[in-house]
Amino acid sequence: MTGTSPSDFAKRLDKTADDTEALLGRLLADDILPDEIARPKRLMDAMRYSSLNGGKRLRPFLVVESAAVFGVPREAALLAGAALECIHCYSLIHDDLPAMDNSDLRRGRPTLHKKTDDATAILAGDGLLTLAFDIITRDEIHRDANVRLLLTRALARCAGIGGMVGGQILDLAGEGRFGGNEPIDVARIQQMKTGALLRYGCIAGALLGQATQKEYQALDDYGRALGEAFQIADDLLDVEGDAAALGKPSGQDAAMGKTTFVTQLGIEGAKQRVRDLLARADSAVSIFGDRAAVLQAAARFVAERKN
Repeated sequence: MTGTSPSDFAKRLDKTADDTEALLGRLLADDILPDEIARPKRLMDAMRYSSLNGGKRLRPFLVVESAAVFGVPREAALLAGAALECIHCYSLIHDDLPAMDNSDLRRGRPTLHKKTDDATAILAGDGLLTLAFDIITRDEIHRDANVRLLLTRALARCAGIGGMVGGQILDLAGEGRFGGNEPIDVARIQQMKTGALLRYGCIAGALLGQATQKEYQALDDYGRALGEAFQIADDLLDVEGDAAALGKPSGQDAAMGKTTFVTQLGIEGAKQRVRDLLARADSAVSIFGDRAAVLQAAARFVAERKN
């Protein structure tokens, strides 16, 4: 992993986080767009509360850096990244609800339903989900309408039935929420619930850059490895992490009786799996040479993060 020092990587990550924050602030402004009738204040305040002033913005960062491999204009990649971040933020709002994970804290602050109420939280999540598809179809993302179509379809599939939403219901089923004793496939749940949006961050860059099939496959393979490493690191943090650093209570998985990579592999086995995934991610993008240095650094960041 040559060419990107930890300090350089941190600066790039922070810069994308700042740029994404500013862009989301504009996208979530009170100004009414054509074909909109109104932007209700309570709804907009709730959407901003759960989208601004927080998070590493890893998913937009992956879009920006995977797109940079192909020389895609940063402004276009940031816009696609903002659409992805809207999906991510909506999912956190809904995951925190009493009917789902029943969380009181997110990023060190009260979760949205605690700050407001369940109905406002549900509708704020719905608003962010819908806004994402407004953003991803905008002309500014790419002059070729077919590229915008491919980006939109991929986002829907990564976020929906066969991706994040499907993974969430499998996760709840694994907790015994719906009765019965369904088999738990932790790897499948991870690929869908957590991994799908991270993978989208990588393939979105390939789509924006109109990559060859080989190049697309390299970023797809990288995204899958990074997504699994992210989830295992998350499982390890739930066992070993500090609640103050996490910004939410630790030990929630054990409290809810969840089957995780850690419960299946053990702590040392999970750490070894992360090392294997790092090697796989590194190898996948090696075809890009020095252009892959930031992506390789991103995989290491995901594996070694503390929150």
